[in-house]
Amino acid sequence: MITLYGVAISNYYNKVKFALMEKDIAFIEEFTPPSQSEDLLQRSPLGKVPFIKTSDGYLSESQAILEYLEDAFPEHPLYPADAYERGKCREFIQHLELNVELIARRLYGEFLFGNTVSAETKDEVRAKLDTGLKGLAKLLKLSPYALGDRFSTADIVAWPHLQLVGFATQKIYGENLVNTHIPGIEAYIQLIESRPHAQIVGADRAKALEAFFRNK
Repeated sequence: MITLYGVAISNYYNKVKFALMEKDIAFIEEFTPPSQSEDLLQRSPLGKVPFIKTSDGYLSESQAILEYLEDAFPEHPLYPADAYERGKCREFIQHLELNVELIARRLYGEFLFGNTVSAETKDEVRAKLDTGLKGLAKLLKLSPYALGDRFSTADIVAWPHLQLVGFATQKIYGENLVNTHIPGIEAYIQLIESRPHAQIVGADRAKALEAFFRNK
């Protein structure tokens, strides 16, 4: 039995949860906010979430977790069998997380926590997001899934990240930059959200966000 630690408002937590459900892996969730407590640092080296507990020990970093799940539980594969297509899936994920989500994260302080982000930072982030999203659009096929006709880890990762980036940019700039730069992305997100497991993850995230903002 896998134990998943973290918080349901996290897009990184939700991509792991989504993968566990799509791969039909038994797991339990344990609410665990990030911290620098010695107990947490023994399980996650930087006190970050999500992380998981396996029969062999603890594992942190969401992408390492997805790779582990694919190797340890080969049933219901989420990566392509072909080596090149598998590489393209990893390329897509790395581009999305490094050149889009990581950049947009600089806006989350204002979007989620009510802190002020400077106009200079907003301008810098927007320029980098414009570039990153244009690049991502070149990798996306949306036919109908992110990289072709098969649901894959690319979709597991794209759905929570692109939603959050879209929400954040709409709030900060008055424009959903994801929709602006990726034609057809709204229909794609609706397609992913039609999956029963995505609906569960999304509902749990909505409850967690409601509780988060209520307790701020």
